[in-house]
Amino acid sequence: MSSYDVIVIGAGPGGYVCAIRCAQLGLKVACVEGRETLGGTCLNVGCIPSKAMLHATHMLHEAEHNFADMGLKGKTPSVDWKQMLSYKENVVGQNTGGIEFLFKKNKVDWLKGWGSIPEAGKVKVGDEVHEAKHIVVASGSEASSLPGVEVDEKTVVTSTGALELGKIPKKMVVIGAGVIGLELGSVYARLGAEVEVVEFLDAITPGMDAEIARQFQKMLTKQGLKFTLGAAVQGVEVKNNKATVTYKLRKDDSEHTLQADTVLVATGRKPYTKGLGLEDLGIEMSERGQIKTDARYATNVAGIYAIGDTIAGPMLAHKAEDEGMAVAEGIAGQHPHVNYGVIPGVIYTHPEVANVGETEESLKDQGRKYKVGKFPFMGNARAKANFAGEGFVKILVDATTDRVLGAHIIGPMAGDLIHEICVAMEFGAAAEDIARTCHAHPTYSEAVREAALACGDGAIHA
Repeated sequence: MSSYDVIVIGAGPGGYVCAIRCAQLGLKVACVEGRETLGGTCLNVGCIPSKAMLHATHMLHEAEHNFADMGLKGKTPSVDWKQMLSYKENVVGQNTGGIEFLFKKNKVDWLKGWGSIPEAGKVKVGDEVHEAKHIVVASGSEASSLPGVEVDEKTVVTSTGALELGKIPKKMVVIGAGVIGLELGSVYARLGAEVEVVEFLDAITPGMDAEIARQFQKMLTKQGLKFTLGAAVQGVEVKNNKATVTYKLRKDDSEHTLQADTVLVATGRKPYTKGLGLEDLGIEMSERGQIKTDARYATNVAGIYAIGDTIAGPMLAHKAEDEGMAVAEGIAGQHPHVNYGVIPGVIYTHPEVANVGETEESLKDQGRKYKVGKFPFMGNARAKANFAGEGFVKILVDATTDRVLGAHIIGPMAGDLIHEICVAMEFGAAAEDIARTCHAHPTYSEAVREAALACGDGAIHA
């Protein structure tokens, strides 16, 4: 029986980061992972492969729509689907192999297999039982479905199946207008599929700033995606490798059907804690199947912690990473802190959409007085030169103090630009602080500065 200071169950972004941080702090640590490769859902069948596909298909879009205008003449590229999937797998392999290298570098033991916790202080992997002073559950999440919708990962797929389809479908129905559905819907729309998104709510991207959501839907519609909103899916029937989606419109309860070659179920995710033995241990769970923890990520059972998608909060890889760092530092006797008010969200379509902090709707609900500073990318020289002039930067600040409360960006490189706002918010900056900081010209980031200027006397280039 081997003994460790910490055993982490799960090698996704939360788990592997936690394990490495524990090792950096001088703790003897092991990480349990049953996949053939490290990195969890994110690196294997989630964030990383989807970004590879988004990049490849965006290059195709550029070749089809913008190359000729730049004087790049020639035959439009054709799609070698098998090669594109091979490229995606190569990207995955590089990233997962990188985590294995980091484990070896930091002397983290990889316990290969699926773990369970027979009792506090012990983790069972296969037939072996290992002792640990501290156990961190970082087992992640799995795709959730709907009643009447049976996933086979061939015709009716989750994001996992959508990343390895045998061929490009002629018609795809996406159930759910959240991040995953819109990203993968964009991939297949660029590849020539007819994509229709069916969403239960009356707007796409639930929780997003409403103005951004409306603009985003217009852009995606222009790119060829179709939207049916306010629709409750009743079921999906598959016959001869074809699917029929039945839904009811909430406004009048009328029933409709859609035919598709592929149905992508993108209705969110749920914590994955099967087989861990949490119930037998008496670990408290929420009604949504999340593990209950305190401010230091400890469960009600001494020595057992939980992070990432298994606990409350947004199911984001970077949120799990922050929690992995924090729980490791807490175990090592430090006093970490995760600022949940400054966790950015990004949708990697084109244009990208990014947000952090408050929305106009949340500020109105709080009765808080605020100011809005906006700047369109059409006023940004770099964006216009790169055929990326759609969208805008929107900054929300306290009406009295000018302190930045949130930001919402739809446009080129939004997922990178948002971090200037994150740093500003972390340090309690005002819009004027951003506005008075010199930004290189010509860059997309100037649009952020202009939006900050618009919170005061006004933008220069608008």
